[in-house]
Amino acid sequence: MKNTLVRALADHGILLVLLLLCLFFSVVTYSEQSPTGAKAFRGVAEAVFERAGERAGVLIVASNQPSDSGFAEGVEREMVRRGMSVLGVVRGEPKDARDALVRVSSEGARLDAIACTQSAGAWRVFSDLGSDFPALGAPIVILPQSYGWPNFLKAENLLNISNQIAVIAIMAIGMTLVIISGGIDLSVGSLLALSAVLVSWFIRDFAGGVNATIFGMLWASIMAIFICGVAGAFSGFLITRFAIPPFIVTLAMMLVASGIAFTLAEGQSIYQIPDSFVWLGRGADLMKLPNAVVLMIFLYVLAHVLMSRMKMGRYLYAVGGNDEAARISGLPVKRVLMFAYISSASLAGLGGVVMASQLKSGSATYGNMYELYVIAAVVVGGASLSGGVGKMMGTLIGAFTIAVIQNGMNLTNVESYTQKVVLGVVILGAVMLDKFRRQK
Repeated sequence: MKNTLVRALADHGILLVLLLLCLFFSVVTYSEQSPTGAKAFRGVAEAVFERAGERAGVLIVASNQPSDSGFAEGVEREMVRRGMSVLGVVRGEPKDARDALVRVSSEGARLDAIACTQSAGAWRVFSDLGSDFPALGAPIVILPQSYGWPNFLKAENLLNISNQIAVIAIMAIGMTLVIISGGIDLSVGSLLALSAVLVSWFIRDFAGGVNATIFGMLWASIMAIFICGVAGAFSGFLITRFAIPPFIVTLAMMLVASGIAFTLAEGQSIYQIPDSFVWLGRGADLMKLPNAVVLMIFLYVLAHVLMSRMKMGRYLYAVGGNDEAARISGLPVKRVLMFAYISSASLAGLGGVVMASQLKSGSATYGNMYELYVIAAVVVGGASLSGGVGKMMGTLIGAFTIAVIQNGMNLTNVESYTQKVVLGVVILGAVMLDKFRRQK
């Protein structure tokens, strides 16, 4: 029983940590919420119908804030559908609402209810309607019914977490391959920046700039990823042919890639790219999930199949566990290592394309410190820096763990420098846990 529990904690401990973090941030961010969108206008329409009756005269008031967009149209549509009389629709500021009340009062119309958004309901013009507008009688002001819910668990916040971690999670797939094989890749952050600059540069100078076609943008993206893959192949060649430590090779590649990115961009951001290029980074076509998140999920499914169902996955584990034993057993150790570093660099290139799409520009400053976040995601996810141990799903959970910690600390107003301390402690704890697990 004890051994089973220990094994379960070793295999699924990081998932338990992630769930506990979600529970913690859900508790500390619990607050009263004001519904918006469809929930807001439907609830208000139902309340007006119940409290004022089906023949009520209603004034609809909404502010000009983006969060109130669509409220007035929705309530008006519901009122008309129920047979109520809409005396006016206000979209603007308090003075606009006062003008509407003066008009209704001068017309002698019967005003039974004022349907407001939460922000408009706080205007002082509605604080004393009886004395300011005695001819109106006593109309009731109806607001969207508030409810308790954690800010952390809002749908838009969860989608924001997924979208923000997508690039790091995609790069972490390649880093997982490298770390399982017993290596390390410090160049992924700079390769991301190089890819973002390359795809923007290709679009601007060779594909028509803001008038680039879909084919031109696709060609530029493939070329940027391919060049990053070539850089990974060069790193893998130096590591396998000359037995240079991966730390040194990828550190040198990090500097080279960063220098080339700054040279191509001339120290500036490249932004002469079409609006349609943001489809990959900002679009949401499948069940309203961001396209970058859909891509991330697809890549993790492929990576999981690779590591659990294909020979290359078993070879990576064997090489990382004991490269000499793998060589004696006849495994193509050099080809396996080349595959790991090419994959890592290519996925960093893909991450650069996604980031350029998200930000609609390319800059050599992108990806700063990303190599550390990517390594942290892999290590927190259960992979061992000694090689031979790790799972793709663990890496994905590790990436989300880091994202949840950052997002939760942002929601609770933790300072940025304190966040770095917390993340450092989390990474150190993950490494210590791996060491303890290996000793056991």
